[in-house]
Amino acid sequence: MKNKYEDIIDLSHHISKRHSQMSLEERAAQFAAFSVLTGYDEEIEEVARLRNSEK
Repeated sequence: MKNKYEDIIDLSHHISKRHSQMSLEERAAQFAAFSVLTGYDEEIEEVARLRNSEK
């Protein structure tokens, strides 16, 4: 049986000519509504710390 995504699996990732890429901060802002979840803020801070330590 063929994979149902076989025709698109090797296509390159689309990059918009109209819209610039969002920064990590802008992307994170989309999830601000989830900040009421227990531990969410701490998890975001930890991910930010880890990302900053990679630079």
